[in-house]
Amino acid sequence: MAEPRTGYRAIAGALGAVALTAGAITTGLTLPTASAATWPTPSGTPQAVSKTISVSGTTDGGMKRYYGSGDLGGDGQDEDQGPLFELKDGATLKNVILGAPAADGVHCEGSCTLQNVWWEDVGEDAATFRGTGKTFNVIGGGARKAADKIFQFNGGGTLNISGFAGQDFSTFVRSCGNCSSQYKRTINVSNSEITAPGKVIGGINTNYGDSLTLRGITIVGDSSKKIVPCQKYIGNNTGAEPSKNGSGPDGTYCKYSSSDITYK
Repeated sequence: MAEPRTGYRAIAGALGAVALTAGAITTGLTLPTASAATWPTPSGTPQAVSKTISVSGTTDGGMKRYYGSGDLGGDGQDEDQGPLFELKDGATLKNVILGAPAADGVHCEGSCTLQNVWWEDVGEDAATFRGTGKTFNVIGGGARKAADKIFQFNGGGTLNISGFAGQDFSTFVRSCGNCSSQYKRTINVSNSEITAPGKVIGGINTNYGDSLTLRGITIVGDSSKKIVPCQKYIGNNTGAEPSKNGSGPDGTYCKYSSSDITYK
């Protein structure tokens, strides 16, 4: 599945996502949603990664599966694991499948774009975003089996997630609650599919001025509505566990309405 085919996939591919039936990318294009994302089939021979791959410019993986080995062969929640890919400021990683074990997935050291990247079994986190005053874009793709977080936002700036499929996770995206350096973080999630089980779509720190905007979200398999769309916290820079500060739309920190979320 190295290249998208005609019809919807060709349209979505032009926007940076293939094999996703959850909806369109945020360019004003609205497409029908389906009950679950279509996960891609890897191409070629899987590649073991024993040393972090550094990415500058654009790297197109051609839908090959990469998995950790050696020092990167872990799939637990250890905080000191290295990533399979490390993106330099301004880099783009696209058309890649991360298999298991996936270690700490992908690190963005500055502004970056993750386009049509899939995590079959998230290790510590799928992707971690760093740097200050940066813009991070996740376009298409999907991640599943995340015991903790899918996306970890440690830096400052804006994180845009569109056309993404998250399945079986604890938190879909989290603004770091106890990093030693804290910033204001803006998170936008649009036209994305969230499949239970899951606990929280977005966690943000109100005391640092964070905000989470949700648009065109489809939640699958959560008829009792247990997944919290937006959880607010009081963050800190001491490493302590942050305390909760309420949840639900407020127009300032949690920006969405009931019409922005569809349950299936």
